[in-house]
Amino acid sequence: MARHLYRCPLRWSDMDAFGHVNNVVFLRYLEEARIDFMFRLAPGNGSKSFSGGSVVARHEIDYKRPLVHRHEPVLIESWVTGIRGASLTIAYEVKDPDTEEGPGTVYVRASTVVVPYDFETQRPRRITEEERHFLEKYLPEEPGPEDAGVPGARTA
Repeated sequence: MARHLYRCPLRWSDMDAFGHVNNVVFLRYLEEARIDFMFRLAPGNGSKSFSGGSVVARHEIDYKRPLVHRHEPVLIESWVTGIRGASLTIAYEVKDPDTEEGPGTVYVRASTVVVPYDFETQRPRRITEEERHFLEKYLPEEPGPEDAGVPGARTA
């Protein structure tokens, strides 16, 4: 299974009065990573996949540790935990990169249910075969330890 990696810069304005990244800001971080991921299969290469739009049906977030402002970007790993006829679930870890000393600190584990949407007809639409083929590269064959504790992840 592949994971999409996105390095997200932290902005000074992301902090709240308590000196850490505000909980709502993490939704923006997830959005940035999700858009970067989904538009890897975008009209730029001639594909019409995901170009018609999509809407978020659900977010689940587990906050693990406070994240304070720093100059180094935070790493957001994304992968697919479910594909249905007209929706998909993306899981995320917002974390520090792994090092030789061990795994990076995880600040957030989250998931998002995304529904492909036709804005012209104002209706959800089915996932195309091209989209499914792209998404399946990021889908684990069997739920594993990487899915443990991720909201919305399918379990064995």
